[in-house]
Amino acid sequence: MLNIHNLSVSFGGEYLFEEISFRLNAGDRVGLIGKNGAGKSTLLKLLSRDMPVDSGTIATEKNLNIGFLRQDIDFKQGRTVLEEAYHAFEEIKALELKLDDVNQQLAERTDYESDTYHQLMVDLNDFTHHYEIIGGYNYQGETEKILQGLGFKRDDFDMKTETFSGGWRMRIELAKLLLQNNDVLLLDEPTNHLDIESIIWLEQFLTNYAGAVVIVSHDKMFLDNVTNRTIEISLGRIYDYNKPYSEFLKLREEIKEQQLNAQKNQDKEIQQAERLIEKFRAKSTKASMAQSLIKKLDKMERIEVDQDDNTVMNLRFPISITPGKVVAEIDNVSKKYGDNLVLQNIDLLIERDSKTAFVGQNGQGKSTLAKIIVGELEYDGQCKLGHNVQIGYFAQNQAEYLDGRKTVLDTMIDAANETNRSKVRDILGSFLFRGEEVDKYVKVLSGGERNRLALAKMLLQPFNVLVMDEPTNHLDIQSKNVLKKALQSFEGTLILVSHDRDFLQGLTNKVYDFRDRKIKEYLGDIDFYLDQRKVDDFRAIEKSKNSTTKKSKTEKASNSFQDQKKLKSMKNRLSALESKISSLEKEIKEIDHDLLMNYDATIAKPNFFDSYQRKKKNLEDLMEKWTQITIDLEKHA
Repeated sequence: MLNIHNLSVSFGGEYLFEEISFRLNAGDRVGLIGKNGAGKSTLLKLLSRDMPVDSGTIATEKNLNIGFLRQDIDFKQGRTVLEEAYHAFEEIKALELKLDDVNQQLAERTDYESDTYHQLMVDLNDFTHHYEIIGGYNYQGETEKILQGLGFKRDDFDMKTETFSGGWRMRIELAKLLLQNNDVLLLDEPTNHLDIESIIWLEQFLTNYAGAVVIVSHDKMFLDNVTNRTIEISLGRIYDYNKPYSEFLKLREEIKEQQLNAQKNQDKEIQQAERLIEKFRAKSTKASMAQSLIKKLDKMERIEVDQDDNTVMNLRFPISITPGKVVAEIDNVSKKYGDNLVLQNIDLLIERDSKTAFVGQNGQGKSTLAKIIVGELEYDGQCKLGHNVQIGYFAQNQAEYLDGRKTVLDTMIDAANETNRSKVRDILGSFLFRGEEVDKYVKVLSGGERNRLALAKMLLQPFNVLVMDEPTNHLDIQSKNVLKKALQSFEGTLILVSHDRDFLQGLTNKVYDFRDRKIKEYLGDIDFYLDQRKVDDFRAIEKSKNSTTKKSKTEKASNSFQDQKKLKSMKNRLSALESKISSLEKEIKEIDHDLLMNYDATIAKPNFFDSYQRKKKNLEDLMEKWTQITIDLEKHA
């Protein structure tokens, strides 16, 4: 599909990577990993042709389509969700304009016998045939199917894109990529701002995706669930193994150990050679031997080992004073944004030392309730904080809470008081802001650096209740692990808004699911919640309904077991059918393209029409089976 050979890129005279080579094949789902600054995003830009290579080649198959999910989404204001999604079909939309123009002329003209009128009829026939071949009669249905799979409701289709949050706009961009039938998908942090259900839907889609996928992500569980291959960029080289992320790490440790042993042996050899050179160079009879050893050392390729970066944050959240048993009592709370009712009549009791997770789709009110608890928003109802409650708040969007005009040091000094101002530099050092880095302006900090600064700033204020809204955004996997350990040892009360399943595992003992302006309590951790919500099938989540049939406990248990077996079998069959349909649609599309480009040569192939018709008939049969199983699944959901 895509062949990368001796690819090199340098910045300021230093190579980011040098003469790397690998090949992407259909079905490859690659996790692209490496330290910050190793060149992951640069490599994606090179593969997408967003930037030129310094040297080397990127060879692709003819007519290969590459889709690139970038972090910077720029939608034109005024378009609805459907209108924006339809921009995935540029050729179809352009052809629709031509068809409209031809039909308009045919309706207005009366010179039926003229050559120009006849040409219009020919154009209409050609355009219509081409329109059918490229999927013009199916794209609207496909668009609605993908949007609904990503969590949009039909009521959302006609809403303006600017009315949606960043996470929902990311889904629209993702839908466009999925609708384009790209052969290669390049995804840069695709799970950022996506909720748990959307991440799981995306996992299922990518697992069945026939093309090649390259993913840059800090979501460990997402990488483990999706990828079947890992490429690490390290010291300008790549390490490429057919293993998902966690398995690759184990293998990589063994390789590093072997490299370290080889490096030690080489160092001994170099030291011995250097001693001989010093010994021989002063003797005229041995001078030629010394020169020979010098040349040998000059030619020797030194073994480099990329050591683990152990300069991680030193993070601990001290509790200020012990609060009362009830931390927050929320009674009949509702919140509107204009005409949009986000929360309605919410009742919630947060007790001392509880560890609570807020989860659910974007826009369902998780951050809103967190802001109500910390006093950031006005609302209807009552939210009463308990005795001696002191809240520390980590906001989702740090740009709104940090002044870009201040330096890192000034930000901390301004937030400090008389008792802790002398400790500011020590705190910054524990968060990896050392030396001249404290004089950086906030506006030039990366997302991860801003998160670290916000965490450091929190430690300047006393608190016994910690409210954190998406604290892992922009943090690498190592920093996430440090933050998780700090929260596990935190002795106060924790309220955590997050979509990161791996981060949430073992961190909370209560989960509140936000849905349709209400909240539902799950007494357990994130794994218990996921099991209860049956998020292994996103469609089942969206369509789950409470059964109205009353059965005995024995009948319910028996029927539930049988239903689960039946549903699992149906889902497996549906997944297999979708894979076959995708493959067959691609074959037919390629044949249709050949017909357009070289009609005579294509039909001259032996038994061409019989084979072509069989494929189309087979596709119809598969679609009928797919429809029936989908209907059956909806009945059992």
